[in-house]
Amino acid sequence: MNTSLSGLRPPRHHVDPRCRRWWTAQVALWMVGPLVVAVVLGLVLPWVFLIAAAWSVLTVVSLVAVPRVRWAIHRWEATDDAVYSRSGLFWEEWRAAPLSRVQTVDKTRGPLQRQFGLATVVVTTASSKGAVRISALDAAQAEEMVDRLTLLAEDDQRDAT
Repeated sequence: MNTSLSGLRPPRHHVDPRCRRWWTAQVALWMVGPLVVAVVLGLVLPWVFLIAAAWSVLTVVSLVAVPRVRWAIHRWEATDDAVYSRSGLFWEEWRAAPLSRVQTVDKTRGPLQRQFGLATVVVTTASSKGAVRISALDAAQAEEMVDRLTLLAEDDQRDAT
C-alpha cells in the first residue's frame, strides 16, 4: 500500500508476538537482581525484608503488566514513502521518516533478542531526534525490511533538503 506523508496516521502493525516474552525477560533481569540483594540484606538487617516484600510485589506486577502495555502501544509500518513507528512505555513516541531522508537502514540484535528470534530495524535520517527504531520484529522479517527499505531509499531520487 502506498501511503503519502500528507495522510499521517498511526502505524498499523503490531510487533512480533514473541516480544512479550522478550519484554518479560527484560523486566525479570532488571527486577530480580535487586530483589535478591534485598533478601540477602534482609538476613542482616530485618527491616530490609519490608523493602524486599514491596519490591517483590512490584516485580510481579511489572512482569504481568509491562509486556501487555508495551504490546498495546508498540506499532510499526513501512510504506513505499515512509517508515512509521510508535513506541515507549512511560514516554510514548510516534515517529515518521520519509524514505527520501533516509541515510542508513540497519538491523541490530542483542543477545536476548537473538534468544527470542527477534531483531530491531534502525532507520537513520538527518533528524536531530535520532533514528527511527522498530524493535521486536521477527529476525527474518527485519532482514527483508532492511533490504526493501534500502532499495527504496536508493531509488528515491527526490531532494528532500
